[in-house]
Amino acid sequence: MSAKIETPSGHAIPPAPRHSITVHLPKWSSVLRFVERDPTLMATFKSMYPRMMIHRDIKMLTQKICEFVGAEGQACLLFPSPKSALECVSFATSASHGDDAMSTDEISISTFVIKNHICAVFFPAPKAMFMQAFWSNAGVGISSRFAEDNLKHVELLRKLSPNDPLPMVQESSAQSILRKRIAGLLERAPAGPPRQAKVAEGDVYLFQSGMAAIYRVHQYLLNEHNASTVLFGFAFHSTLHVFEDFGPGYKLLGLGTPEELDQLEAHLKEKAIEGKQVQAVWAEYPSNPLLITPDLGRLRKLADEYHFVLIIDDTIGSFCNVDVLGAADIVVTSLTKTFSGYADVLAASAVLNPSSKIYPRLKSMFQKFYSNDFYNGDAEALEQNSRDYLSRSTILNKNALRLVEYFQAQAADPESSVVRVYYPTIGWSAPNYKERMRPATEEFTPGYGCLFCVEFDTVEAIAAFYDNLNVHLGPHLGAHLTLAIPYVKILYGKELDWAAKYDLRETQIRISTGLEDTELLLEDFKVAVRAA
Repeated sequence: MSAKIETPSGHAIPPAPRHSITVHLPKWSSVLRFVERDPTLMATFKSMYPRMMIHRDIKMLTQKICEFVGAEGQACLLFPSPKSALECVSFATSASHGDDAMSTDEISISTFVIKNHICAVFFPAPKAMFMQAFWSNAGVGISSRFAEDNLKHVELLRKLSPNDPLPMVQESSAQSILRKRIAGLLERAPAGPPRQAKVAEGDVYLFQSGMAAIYRVHQYLLNEHNASTVLFGFAFHSTLHVFEDFGPGYKLLGLGTPEELDQLEAHLKEKAIEGKQVQAVWAEYPSNPLLITPDLGRLRKLADEYHFVLIIDDTIGSFCNVDVLGAADIVVTSLTKTFSGYADVLAASAVLNPSSKIYPRLKSMFQKFYSNDFYNGDAEALEQNSRDYLSRSTILNKNALRLVEYFQAQAADPESSVVRVYYPTIGWSAPNYKERMRPATEEFTPGYGCLFCVEFDTVEAIAAFYDNLNVHLGPHLGAHLTLAIPYVKILYGKELDWAAKYDLRETQIRISTGLEDTELLLEDFKVAVRAA
């Protein structure tokens, strides 16, 4: 067995640097308190995923700016660009929010400069919880490193007038290195027939979080088309909120099954008869949290027939393991996860497929709308973290597969409380994943990723499993240490009936393997299963 986890509740996983993005949440009783957003529990957190709970450095910079302008009774959110600030105001004043919506005289933007320019959106303090939704789901706020670096020079803080030009931001060389590295990885050991063109550095666009990439690409498409969207298969919960909150609506086909592909085709035909068009179909490859892999071949055929943009989020499969460029027009990846690997930086990429038939149109769209808000300090951290991406991925793949094999044996045992295991190797969608796996090379043999999900027979069983599992317990995936979270209970604890329509149950626990010794990790899980 591994050494007993000593990380205190509410703290980040070791080595817990300043910009950690995790939190350890031991004990099922704490999970229940988290579902209720117990303020006493939340106040104990020293770390948290920074889109979900604003980082302490950002809070401190916000406080300094509010004090500077004497904004009594006001709160504010900080953004790296005027565009994001304006979008925040638009969100807050939208009539779609009913009684929560603010009037335009309740909310304002001011621009400041310290080391960098900072766009602050001020609003009444009681509206902070409502405004948190934009911060969390759009993901376009400043980063904790941005805040830390500016706090070091806070004595230089000054407010800009509307006529003052914004300071020019010089891009770090780390950003170019990252774009080249990502382009190279996307073209490493391609699956399927040769493509017409290879991804170049200029086809890779960087963003400050995974949700920022999704939100921004969605906004670009809305600016061009303002048409409805389809999400095929389930996805991370903030993705659903982006499609709900921005644009004329979306259709969720949350199981990702062949039957839902038929429903998608019928939906597209119906739209075409009405003279309307779906602007994009999005899909995770595979889906979060149940690891269902969509049929990209059929999605590609539908995209060609009905002229929508096919956007694939390959974060969970990870582009070292799978190659989706044979189907996708755009590939979106949360670099926060396996690519970074050390749980201390948020980042993402959106990559245009130069072999796509609509590449010229997409390239023109990105050139028109894209502005780089990815902070240089984050780029430098990500560049260092991602140097060992392939070697880490080998271990993550191996550990996950070994644990999945163990849990599958448990699920086959009628005496076990384990009911089912979810992983890309299992079930009807397994051939879809294998179809897009990269061929093995001397430097790397692809696998099935670090993430899997286990379902127990009762809430009591998962609670006992959770309370006896000697790994870190909390959100995130692709980190250097193993993480487990009752994903459905945490995110949909008050919407369990709705979640059940998509096979999501409170008895499921999502597990992301880390770099620990495989056999020690296996022993830790055996102890927890015996308790369950």
